Amino acid sequence: MLKVRVIPTLLWKQFGLVKGVGFDSWRRVGPVLPAIRVYNQRDVDELILVDIVAQGTGDEPDFESIDDFGQDCFVPLTVGGGITRLDQVQRLLRAGADKVSVNTAAYDDPDLISQIARRFGAQCVVASIDVKADEGGGWTCFRGAGQIPTGREVVAWAREVEDRGAGEILITSIDRDGTMEGYDLPLIETVAGAVRIPVIASGGAGNYGHMVEAVQQAGASAVAAASIFHFTEQTPAEAKAALAAAGIPVRMPFQPDQDA
Repeated sequence: MLKVRVIPTLLWKQFGLVKGVGFDSWRRVGPVLPAIRVYNQRDVDELILVDIVAQGTGDEPDFESIDDFGQDCFVPLTVGGGITRLDQVQRLLRAGADKVSVNTAAYDDPDLISQIARRFGAQCVVASIDVKADEGGGWTCFRGAGQIPTGREVVAWAREVEDRGAGEILITSIDRDGTMEGYDLPLIETVAGAVRIPVIASGGAGNYGHMVEAVQQAGASAVAAASIFHFTEQTPAEAKAALAAAGIPVRMPFQPDQDA
């Protein structure tokens, strides 16, 4: 089994970071750069930074800010929000992003995922899928920061983005987002069982046990979280310790030999 990653998610809205419930991200939690600097010291495996307003305004990604953030980020950084073209991906990678997350634009132009994968490699493109549970017991994909239903069923869409070259899938339950009541385990299990690429669980983590469940019971390859790290005393390092205690392989911080 590959080592499971712990990934804080940073939702970027105009001048700072925000968080809410059910994609209603109204609560400000501070500026971006200090958060990145803190996470550099907290044994995280990666960071996901998403501009949650760019897709709605039609603005270009903020390359200048990403360049500033990238200079201070010492862990792999995935950047999302407002990406619609291949040249934007190239500029983001030059600015310091290691991967890009594509959501809304992929529904308009699914070949965008294929273009990114062909040009920069599958490991560069994360297909972000936001879903809500439907009355039939399945899940429907949403776009536009979780506001607009696409009519796409999650398994079919997950398989399509995999076929088009996505290197991994970030699956987020809009219903669970910010609730801290636990991940949607059936959703994660359904998606992870339908594809061969890694699946990052997102939406609902409230304690370390939820992360263990997402991996052991639902088959997630990584766990993403925001509220648990913004609003509680729980930390990424402690999350990794809890995963390790449950028998899940994780990347632990380097410990120098005290006798050397």
